[in-house]
Amino acid sequence: MRKLSMDELNRKTVEEFKRSDKSPLVVVLDNVRSMHNVGSVFRTADAFLIESICLCGYTPRPPHRDIHKTALGATETVHWTYYSSTMEAVGALKAEGYSIWAVEQAEGSIELDKLSWATLTGNDSMRKVAVVFGNEVSGVEAGVLELSNGGIEIPQSGMKHSLNISVAAGIVLWELVKMVKKNETALK
Repeated sequence: MRKLSMDELNRKTVEEFKRSDKSPLVVVLDNVRSMHNVGSVFRTADAFLIESICLCGYTPRPPHRDIHKTALGATETVHWTYYSSTMEAVGALKAEGYSIWAVEQAEGSIELDKLSWATLTGNDSMRKVAVVFGNEVSGVEAGVLELSNGGIEIPQSGMKHSLNISVAAGIVLWELVKMVKKNETALK
């Protein structure tokens, strides 16, 4: 086995990325405080061709060197918007027809490995999905949970029952992208 060279990776240019078909997924960051977490989510969103990111409340916004340190340029490829509150972002996404899912350990949350695209979209296979990731300490705000179509919980067996938001975003987005691809294949 050998590592692939940069040329062999067939990386997209910024323009190619922007023209690429995106996964019908939006990430909503609800008052995330760490610039490193924000940058990491940008990098993950770039890796999985996520449609966009909504930065809400006091979530840090590019440009900033501490975001760039972990994003490695993904702030230039991934479309993002800012909302003064997560409630405002969720309201706008709902008005655009998105199904809203909070990633949170909450009553009624569905474990990630038990979810399907049909559950997330209410059996509308073409519907878009927004996933809300909350503050590192307090999680997704209660009002946002009430507006959500449901909750997603990452099954955990250890003592902490807690993951860093950037890790949680990577896990959840990878699983949702797999569901999108499976749904697209089924529609063909």
